[in-house]
Amino acid sequence: MRDFWENGSAGAESWCSSDSDSALSDLAHLADKIPFYKRSVAQYEKDLTSVVHSLILSISENDLHFVKSGPCNASCLKFSLVKLLRLSGYDAAVCVARWQGSGKVPGGDHEYIDVVNFNNSGSSERLIIDLDFRSHFEIARAVHSYDRILNSLPVVYVGSLTRMKQFLQVMVEAARSSLKQNSMPLPPWRSLAYLQAKWQSPYQREFNLDEENANGAYSSDHKQCSGQLKMLQSLLQSEIEADRMLKPINNDHIRRHKPDRRRHSLLWTH
Repeated sequence: MRDFWENGSAGAESWCSSDSDSALSDLAHLADKIPFYKRSVAQYEKDLTSVVHSLILSISENDLHFVKSGPCNASCLKFSLVKLLRLSGYDAAVCVARWQGSGKVPGGDHEYIDVVNFNNSGSSERLIIDLDFRSHFEIARAVHSYDRILNSLPVVYVGSLTRMKQFLQVMVEAARSSLKQNSMPLPPWRSLAYLQAKWQSPYQREFNLDEENANGAYSSDHKQCSGQLKMLQSLLQSEIEADRMLKPINNDHIRRHKPDRRRHSLLWTH
């Protein structure tokens, strides 16, 4: 068996090398899309993102009041943010989504925040807030270039479902390319259909945790939420500082490539 692997691998070396080079090329191409999608944001989304970031950084451990019976899963953090958003005049809620498995798509549930924005014409649009956006795309044995793409995603996603789908499509293709280099298939829970189900499945909006069913004492699980809050704030602060440093570079790039930017905005702005 050892001779088989040693001799057989040599015969396929050129094919594997070519396949790996192609996957790396795909990842490099996909990496360029993330910064563009991050910049292609409507003004209302920019404003809401700024508000969300400020509110998250203002939350303290003492604000995480209520604990659900059973695993908290950072629900206390989501409800704390919703409370602050509603006090700021936003129609915000925690959305609890559940879906049944179908075909190759496993069933599941997901908890996130939405903000309903009503415009002057009377119509409305849901904007999604996901506090742990990058975790949805973590994969086994990721290659270094995939990790770079993953870490270039927003720490907290704030935006429309349409723009989110652009990120999902990029990350599914990037995951497929990374896994391909290790001869691994894309797992069902990283497929586009499964990822979309998290935010597009039927959901129930909730504004406050049920105090009667909440456990007033800190459980060991809830204590982890304090650690998650600190980690989230640290990552968010680092992202804000990095974006601030890149702004002069991006502004200079925009001035030198103004016609291209205008053409892209016509194609991609929703």
